[in-house]
Amino acid sequence: MVGDASRGEITVPAHEKSIEIRRDAQAIFDLIHDYDRRLEWDTFLKKACLLNGSTKAGRGVRTLCVARNMMGGLAMEAVYVTFNPPRVAAFAMTRGPVFFKFFAATLIQKAVAPGVTQVVYRYKFQTRPGWLSFLLDPLIEAVFSREVRSRLWGLKQVAESGTV
Repeated sequence: MVGDASRGEITVPAHEKSIEIRRDAQAIFDLIHDYDRRLEWDTFLKKACLLNGSTKAGRGVRTLCVARNMMGGLAMEAVYVTFNPPRVAAFAMTRGPVFFKFFAATLIQKAVAPGVTQVVYRYKFQTRPGWLSFLLDPLIEAVFSREVRSRLWGLKQVAESGTV
C-alpha cells in the first residue's frame, strides 16, 4: 500500500483491530459510510463530512474528519481509493496533521456466521520528521490503537441497537 521495498520505495507496518457485530455486512458497510450518521458511532470525531458537493461515499470522494477537542481538534482530508460494498472501502490522506507524512486505512467486512460480521480496521501511517519517528510512531500507535477500539465498540453498539 505504501510502496514496494524491492524498488526502493518506503514500506510501513500495518496495524489492525477487529470486532464481531451481530448485523449483516451490508448494513454495517452502509452505517460506516453514511456521513449523516457517522457521529452516532464514531467516538473519535466531532465532525465528519463529504466534500465537493458529494452526497454519498464512493471511490474518488473526498472527506473531512475532525477529531474531538481532547485530541486537539486535528483535521484530516482523505479520498476513498477503494469502495466495494459490502466488503471493503479504503481511503488515503490527502491533507492532514503536520506529523503525518502518510496515513491510509482500510475497512473490511467479512461474514463469519449468519447475521454476524467481522469488521476489520487496518491502518498504516508514516510520521515526520523521519528522525523523530522512533518517538512519534509508538506514541501515535498507542493513541490510535485505543481510539480504533473505541470506534469499533461504538459501531457495534449502534449497529446492534437495531437503528441501522
